Amino acid sequence: MADGCLLLVDSIEGPMPQTKFVLRQAMAKGLKPIVVINKVDRKDSRISEVIRLIQDLFLEVATNVDQLDFQLLYASAKEGTAVTKKSMKSKDLTALFECILENVPPPHIESGPFQMLVSNLDYDSHKGRIAIGRIWRGKIAPHDSIVSVSSDKSVTRSEIGEVFTYLGLDRLKVTETEAGDIVAVTGLKKVSIGDTIASPDRPEALPRIEIGEPTIETTFGVNTSPFGGREGDFFTTRQLRERLYRELETNLSLRVKDTDSADTFRVKGRGELHLSILIETMRREGYEFEISNPEAITKIVDGKLMEPVEVLTIDTKSDYIGILTEMLSKRQARLSDMHNDDHGNTRLEFHIPTKGLIGFRGAFLTATRGEGMMNTNFLGYEPCRGEIARNRGGVLLASGPGVAVTYGLHNAQKRGATFIDPGTPVYQGMIVGVSSRLQDIHVNVCKEKQKTNIRSSGSDLATKLIPPP
Repeated sequence: MADGCLLLVDSIEGPMPQTKFVLRQAMAKGLKPIVVINKVDRKDSRISEVIRLIQDLFLEVATNVDQLDFQLLYASAKEGTAVTKKSMKSKDLTALFECILENVPPPHIESGPFQMLVSNLDYDSHKGRIAIGRIWRGKIAPHDSIVSVSSDKSVTRSEIGEVFTYLGLDRLKVTETEAGDIVAVTGLKKVSIGDTIASPDRPEALPRIEIGEPTIETTFGVNTSPFGGREGDFFTTRQLRERLYRELETNLSLRVKDTDSADTFRVKGRGELHLSILIETMRREGYEFEISNPEAITKIVDGKLMEPVEVLTIDTKSDYIGILTEMLSKRQARLSDMHNDDHGNTRLEFHIPTKGLIGFRGAFLTATRGEGMMNTNFLGYEPCRGEIARNRGGVLLASGPGVAVTYGLHNAQKRGATFIDPGTPVYQGMIVGVSSRLQDIHVNVCKEKQKTNIRSSGSDLATKLIPPP
């Protein structure tokens, strides 16, 4: 939908891993970015070093020579200023707006009947699917007859319901729009990202937008624990199935499939973060469910078993290089690049199988004591490197049902670290903590102190528990 773009780079951090990803996407579409270095007013800014890193980044991802010659501006979002030279002074963003007018070309408009590429989707419980995109040619108005061309070249006839344009983040209902406008339309029976909406007179398809395939899968099921149905508002199979399939209306990288069990659904997504966002969103909406351990999705290519591989970029203190390298080597990661900024900070880049990233984020935060950031980008498929050895430590299991009390938890903490508070209902076999040994240990967290007439000095003082992490 864009004819140009701004590449915003922090004057202290420089280009981030996600910067490389979005810049590569813009370059592949033939856009010529305008580079804006932000936070130049900071005393610890390193503008010269950041410009060098930006140049290296452009050399890596540029698709033609013209893209290497970029316009550079210096800005301070806090002060609301932008200049074309560091020595200049400004009171507003006039330089930025003038640069956009000079360097970003106007929309390319073709003559002919209506045609639009669906670039995004939204959903409304009353209006249904909402297709969002930019009109390439022609005009569109409510109640116009159109056709949508899908990936298999099939054509579906529909009638436009309502037409909206954008003013900032707000949608405005209009009676007609024309080529060059970014619009949202309703009334389409069946449409997906990458489909072309066109006039029935010329149902020509535009080049499609390809959606990335999922790399990780897990199963969602109805909560089968003894406490099932106590916390959430939606916990039946029908409610869970309806919510998962409704997510497909807008979450195009997600895949949902029924299984042999009526209470279980197989869900595939683009990595741990993709599925984690869905899980947390559903939990906040009041859905109660259980999930299985995630697994990487493999496929057979030319008779070889292939697995997804990602680029893992870590920014942390130099003190943690050793422990991180050791942890990642056990997860089949390979170090591809390392850069030190001479201030005690290091950027590490690894190529790691997706299966090696499962469960790594928690261990990473513990190893770096919260002084690290990690980002991942999908790289591609490579031959499978075999299984990763995983050594599970022991856990503390509740030996019986009841309510956890301070006395029982205090005794349990002699055998490991607990992560429940007094007053928490437990059932037999429930995991209540981590054992200090390799084997699982059954503990009675519901055991209360016996009430006798004999008391020793200080025995009635309050028992202190180690708080859960």
